Amino acid sequence: MKLTAKGFGSARLRAGETDKVFFDDDIPGFGLRVRAGGSRGWIFQYSIGTKQRRMSLGSATPESFKSIRDVDGRVKLGIREQAAHLHARVKLGEDPAGEKTESRKRAGDTFEAIAKKFLAAKKAANRPGTYEEIERHVLKHAKPLHGLQTAKISRRDVAEMLGTVRTNSGPVAANRVRSTLSDFFGWAMSEGIEGIEANPVAGTTKTKETGRERVLKEFELRLIWKHAGDDDHGTILKLMMLTGQRADEIANLSRFEIAKVEVQKKRGEDGAPDQPALEIDVIDLPGERTKNKRPHLVPLSAAAKALLDARPQRANTDGSLREFVFGIGQGGFSGWSRCKERLDERIEKDLGRPLEHWRPHDLRRTMSTKMGDDLDVLPHVVEAILNHVSSLQSGKRGVGGVYNKALYLRERVVALNRWAQHLAAIVSENVVSLREAAS
Repeated sequence: MKLTAKGFGSARLRAGETDKVFFDDDIPGFGLRVRAGGSRGWIFQYSIGTKQRRMSLGSATPESFKSIRDVDGRVKLGIREQAAHLHARVKLGEDPAGEKTESRKRAGDTFEAIAKKFLAAKKAANRPGTYEEIERHVLKHAKPLHGLQTAKISRRDVAEMLGTVRTNSGPVAANRVRSTLSDFFGWAMSEGIEGIEANPVAGTTKTKETGRERVLKEFELRLIWKHAGDDDHGTILKLMMLTGQRADEIANLSRFEIAKVEVQKKRGEDGAPDQPALEIDVIDLPGERTKNKRPHLVPLSAAAKALLDARPQRANTDGSLREFVFGIGQGGFSGWSRCKERLDERIEKDLGRPLEHWRPHDLRRTMSTKMGDDLDVLPHVVEAILNHVSSLQSGKRGVGGVYNKALYLRERVVALNRWAQHLAAIVSENVVSLREAAS
C-alpha cells in the first residue's frame, strides 16, 4: 500500500495479530507500525551488511505528512520526505540509525559533564590553591560553554566567552581562563573523548600582560582588616598581612607546622655585647608546601601567634582532631571567591564606593614594599621573609647562593615584629587588641 495522509488509516490488524508493519510501495524501508493496543508509529527499516536496522520516526498522524517551519525558521520535512531522504543516505552507504545512536551518546558529552572528570583529575594533581583557581575558571568563567557538546565547541564559542571574561574580569583573568581551557581540551583529546580532534582555544586572542604592581594604601589595609572578620577567611587574610606568606600556604596550614625553634646566640660586633639565644614561635613549612619547594621558617609576631591561638580545634567525624587549622572536611580552607565577594560588599557599604580591585596576593607585595620604604628593612631580609631565594636582592642568587646559606632568622624576627607594630598603628582605629599584642 502507499502510505499517504488519506490512505494510512486503512491499515488494520487481522484477527490474532498483535503487531504488524505495513510497508510503503514506493519508498523502500518506509513503514507504518500498528500495535494491538492502538498505537501507530512511523518506522524506517534497512540493512547494513548482515545487520538489520530499524528507526522510529514518531507517531503516525495526518499532520506528520506536512512540512512545517519552527520558531527558529528551521523546516521539518513531512514524513514521506524524511523517509525518502533516509533511503537516499542508505544508498550512499550511510548508517542513519547508527549515527543517531552515536549522536545521542555524544549529546551526553557536554562541556559540563566532561569538565567534572577533568576537575577530578586536576584535584588529584595540583595544590589546593592552584586547583581552586582551575575550578573557578571552569565552573564560573566557562559557564556559557556548559550546555554545549564538547566536540562541537568552536573557536568562535571560546573567543566570545573569553571576550566576556576580559570585559568583566580583566585581561589577566581572560588569559588565565584561556590557559585552563587549552589544558582542558588537550586533556580531553589525550583521554580519547569522542569527536574532539582539535583544540578550539588555538588561535584565540591572548592579551599582552604587564606585571602587577598593586600596593595597597593604608586606608585600604585598614578597611580590609576592619571588615575581614574573625572567621577562617578573615583570619587567613590577617595572617597574610602580618607574615607576607602566600594564600595557599596559610589556608592549608597544619597544626603540626606551628612550632617553636631556637635562634642561635649571635656574637656582638665592634665590642657590642653578644645577643643571647632565644626561642621563637614559627610556622615551619616543608618543601612540598612552598612554591620553590624549599623548607621555610616564618617567625610569628605576638599578634600573629594570638590569631592562631584563637582558632578552635575542630574534630573529624571520628572524634580525632583535624590536622588543618582552617577549613572543613578533608582539606584546608576553600571558597575564596565567595568570601571575598562578601568582604568587598561590606567594604563598599562602609566606603560608599567599591574598593579598587585587589586580590589577596597584593597583601604580600604591600608588606614587602612597606618594609623597605617605611621600616628600612634590608632587602635580603625581606626576601628571606618572602622565601625568594633566587631573587637578586636575596643575596643567594647565582654564585652567592652557593656560599650564602644564612637564614637571617634573627633579623626576620626583628623585621616581622617591627612590621606588626607598624600594621597595628595603621589599623589601630579599629583594632586596639592587635596593637597591644604586637607591642
